[in-house]
Amino acid sequence: MFRASLENKLGDRIVISELEFPWPDEPFGTVGEVDEASGSEEAVISALEGVSAVVTQLAPLTERVLEASPQLKLIAVSRGGPTNVNLEAARRRGIRVANVPGRNGIATAEMTVGLALALLRRIPLAHQSMMENQWRGDLYRWDAVGQEAAGSVIGLVGAGAVGLHVAKIFRAMGADVLVYDPYLPDEVLHGVGRRAASLEDLFRQSSLVSIHARLTPETANMVNAELLERMPPGGLLVNAARGGVVDYDAVAESLQRGHLAGAAFDVYPEEPVDFGHKLFELARKGHDLVLTPHIAGASRETARRAAEGVAEEVRRFLDGEAALNPLVEPESPDPMFQAAR
Repeated sequence: MFRASLENKLGDRIVISELEFPWPDEPFGTVGEVDEASGSEEAVISALEGVSAVVTQLAPLTERVLEASPQLKLIAVSRGGPTNVNLEAARRRGIRVANVPGRNGIATAEMTVGLALALLRRIPLAHQSMMENQWRGDLYRWDAVGQEAAGSVIGLVGAGAVGLHVAKIFRAMGADVLVYDPYLPDEVLHGVGRRAASLEDLFRQSSLVSIHARLTPETANMVNAELLERMPPGGLLVNAARGGVVDYDAVAESLQRGHLAGAAFDVYPEEPVDFGHKLFELARKGHDLVLTPHIAGASRETARRAAEGVAEEVRRFLDGEAALNPLVEPESPDPMFQAAR
C-alpha cells in the first residue's frame, strides 16, 4: 500500500494512496455482481475508508463496496468498458462515474491486423518450421502459400472504435471491407467499406472475418457452427474482442474437418484457458492457429492515454467541472469540490 500527499492550488492537503491487485499477473474475473475485476471487496472497502475519489482499472466497485464507502463521490475508470463498476448502485448514491473510451482502440486494432496478416501469410507456421531446423521450401507451392489482404474480402462484425480503425487499415491495404453493424450510421463507412445485408451475408462473402462486437446476452456464442459453415472453404477467423462471442468448440470442429483454414484468437470464453481444449491440440498438430494471452489492448500508448484520461477526470471533479466522459453524472456536483476559479 502506497500513501502520499500534496497540496492543490488552494493550499488544501490532498492525500493519495495506492492499492495494488493481482492483475495482470493473475487473470481478472467476477467479483460479487461485477465482471472483469481484480482483488477482493474487503481490500477495496478498507482502502476506500474516508476516500472521496477513486481511480481504477479493475477494482471491484460493487454494491457492497459502495455501500461501505459513504464519502466516495467520484469513480474514474481507466478503460472503455467499466464492467467492474455497479453503475446503478453508483447512480443511486449520487457518485460520478467516468471512463476513458477508446484508450486501447488503436492497440487492439493493430494487434487484430497483425493476427490477420499472420494467418493470411502463414507466418507462425513458417517461423515454427525454422525453429525445428526445417527449410520449408514447399510453403512456396500453390496449395501451401498464403494469400494477400489486398483484393480479399475482409468481413468485420462490429465497427466501433476498434473495428472502424481496422477497416481503415485494411482499406488502405487494398482489401474489400465488408461490415455488419446494425448500430453504425451509413455515412461512417463512406470511403472505408460497404455494409453487409446481414450477419449471414457477411460470413458468406468474406475470406477472413474479424470480430469486434461486445459480449452481451444477444451476442453470446453468436459466431456458431451455422455461421462458420456459411464461410467459403478455407476461410479465416480472428477474434481480439471477447471470447464469449465465438463458439470455440464449433471453430475447432470446423478446423479439424478442413472447412476453416485457420483462426487467430487473443480472447477466450474462460481465462486463463483450458490448455486441454481441442484448439490447443490442433495448434500442436500444426493447424494454422495463432493464440495469444489477451494482450491486444496492451501498449505503452494505451497506458499513457488511460492515465491522462483519468487524471483529467479527477481535475474536472476537483474544479467543479462536468465530467469529460460521464457514465453517471449527479445532477448537482458536491459543493465541497467546487473550487473558486
